[in-house]
Amino acid sequence: MACNTVLEALLDALGEDVVQFGERIAYRRNADWSGVPAAQPLAVLCPRTTQQVSQALAICHEYRQPVVVQGGLSGLAGAACTQEHDIALSLERMNVIEEIDEVSGTMTVQAGAILQTVQERAAAIGMMFPLDLGARGSCTIGGNLGSNAGGNRVIKYGMVREQVLDLEAVLADGRIIGGLRKMVKNNTGFDLKNLLIGSEGTLGIITRAVLRLRPQPAAVATACCGLADYDSVTALLCTAQQRLASGVSAFEVMWPGYYNYVLANISGLKPPLPAQHNYYVLLESMGTEPERQQADFERLLQECLETGVIEDAAVATTQRDALDFWSVRDAPAEFPVLMPKLIAFDVSFSIRDIGQAAQDCAAGLGARWPGCTVLVYGHLGDGNLHLIVDVPGAAAETVEQVEALVYGLVNEYNGSVSAEHGIGLKKRNVLGLTRSASDLDAMRAIKLALDPHDILNRGKVLPDRY
Repeated sequence: MACNTVLEALLDALGEDVVQFGERIAYRRNADWSGVPAAQPLAVLCPRTTQQVSQALAICHEYRQPVVVQGGLSGLAGAACTQEHDIALSLERMNVIEEIDEVSGTMTVQAGAILQTVQERAAAIGMMFPLDLGARGSCTIGGNLGSNAGGNRVIKYGMVREQVLDLEAVLADGRIIGGLRKMVKNNTGFDLKNLLIGSEGTLGIITRAVLRLRPQPAAVATACCGLADYDSVTALLCTAQQRLASGVSAFEVMWPGYYNYVLANISGLKPPLPAQHNYYVLLESMGTEPERQQADFERLLQECLETGVIEDAAVATTQRDALDFWSVRDAPAEFPVLMPKLIAFDVSFSIRDIGQAAQDCAAGLGARWPGCTVLVYGHLGDGNLHLIVDVPGAAAETVEQVEALVYGLVNEYNGSVSAEHGIGLKKRNVLGLTRSASDLDAMRAIKLALDPHDILNRGKVLPDRY
């Protein structure tokens, strides 16, 4: 059989240490957190070097063997899920932090390095790697790059593509590209780095990266604010961005349905504010001068209270206070337990449109499915809206109907069907709502040029028809 032939070739080239199959992989997890089902792969490759990744892909390219690259399996779009007849290539062994250059402000890492490890190593030298998200303890840098992860601080530092100076990757036929250079300015033709970032393993396998470090903030000011309407929310955002010298590092908005639900259903959470409000904003600003930072922050809040932009505010006076505020915003980690059949959306709109778009979504869902739970929250400073829908007793067709309603509104408002979690298998059939036919043709042409036999993450990202 062909599968035996390719496995024999892989074993001959890489040995049993790298090529694992049968009972050795019987109990491995092959699905991410998306809920997309995964099939048992023919084998799992666990290379230790870029050269071994290159050898493996060259063989799979020759035998037309489909390959799925896997990192921490914390994705939410199904991009890392294996399908029938796939081979999985895990970068779990390629987790070394190879170099920290304090003068250049860079860290060179292998793609299997865990995000939290990178954060901690940066902090140990007084620097910061600003990417941060809830899966920090298990997600890998390669997975972060493959999905162009966002997280909590995009408003100040940008998506993960803004935190990378260069990378190394292996193409479908085994060729290695990239130079691991450490400069911000590098105008030398097509930007292959940014082509691979966000491609979800469909164009090449990222093996190493040069990460950009930032100065560790000496002060962090945090507050939870209650506001009356969406115009006040955007007014607070604009005012904070204009008035805070160190800028806004987080601007998280919670609608009352979300805020009240998590406080009522998750033990240990403390309500930051005593009264009810129509909107809740978690505002954070990082700076280098502790006393001035806090004074400027509190002065801004006081002025916003006096002008009526905000109704009430609780300011964190200790790190414990700040963690308590963030625990309310980070509560979605408990949602799969509370709502096992939840339908989750990660979409984006222009900041101006988010208030009305969220209202239309909630009204449409409530009218169609009375009694359903609709929770709305998000990184409003960068236009990212999270929507959780729970319809009691929902069948498969109900899920499809809910998705049609929400994605239809995303299309109507000229938004994006995926803000930060990628497309994978889960959203490929709605990608055409955000990207034009010409866009998709261009993407398909790039895929064909770099992976002519469609062995890398086959069937992911691009729809069959559009």
